Amino acid sequence: MNLSIVVPLFNEEESLVELYNWVGGVITPLGLSYEVIFIDDGSNDTSWQVIEKLSAEHKEVKGIKFRRNYGKSAALYSGFEAAEGEVVITMDADLQDNPDELPELYRMIKDEGYDLVSGWKKKRHDPLGKTIPSKLFNRTARYISGIKLHDFNCGLKAYRKEVIKSVEVYGEMHRYIPILAKRSGFDKIGEKVVIHRERQYGVSKFGIERFLKGFLDLMSVSFISKFGKRPMHLFGSLGTLMFTVGFFSALYLGAHKLYSVYNHINEARVTESPYFFIALTSMIIGTQLFLAGFLAELVSRNSPERNRYQIEKRVN
Repeated sequence: MNLSIVVPLFNEEESLVELYNWVGGVITPLGLSYEVIFIDDGSNDTSWQVIEKLSAEHKEVKGIKFRRNYGKSAALYSGFEAAEGEVVITMDADLQDNPDELPELYRMIKDEGYDLVSGWKKKRHDPLGKTIPSKLFNRTARYISGIKLHDFNCGLKAYRKEVIKSVEVYGEMHRYIPILAKRSGFDKIGEKVVIHRERQYGVSKFGIERFLKGFLDLMSVSFISKFGKRPMHLFGSLGTLMFTVGFFSALYLGAHKLYSVYNHINEARVTESPYFFIALTSMIIGTQLFLAGFLAELVSRNSPERNRYQIEKRVN
């Protein structure tokens, strides 16, 4: 199969038929074999009934329904598992993603050899309450990840099949699939300016809290990417630094006191100095960080993933 289109959704009954007809009208003239996988993330409207009807009428339509709302990452994970196409494209169900972009995204993967192409909603039809935090979020993600994308949050993305079968999307990590892909060795990541349409039906399912969660998830994925298999490198280094600073600070205080006693200089006791307690606290924190790294290393060594690597090719 040439193309799989994965569409996560929650309460989007009004737009599903229009979306499928639009996708079919764009893809069918290209002569590509394709499938559209709708993942109903616990909708409480008639979205699933619409999907069942579409599936009965069109062999290209497949559906997955969750018992409750698990979130977009869970929906994408299930859609990726079910996808069979050589190229996989994700898009939202609210018609804000334009299906007319699909042929070019497919071409960039197949002909230009990209592992992943992310959409960039350069002109957005969203209120300032969403666009300003989004710009700040994307700037931070670019800086931390080193991936030069303008819109990590765009739902319109295209992947080689090998990419989506190699990454595990969980929690709220759907925003960071490019980072997860790069971590797995897929570093040919491109970007395409896409048309962002105004919402036709319903209301947005995301609030301002997603940006807070997004920053926390960014910290998590950055840490896992850099230190997931070698936590001692981080905690051990920080612990050693903290302990060393505290130790030499305490040593200096002790030496200064001995010098004062030897030269009959009236000085307060070492334990009366606030710097003594700062040095002592630094040594304690350093020891705790080192032990945390040691324990994390033990956990990592016993993980079944510790020697699992992305192998591209073999020859015998």
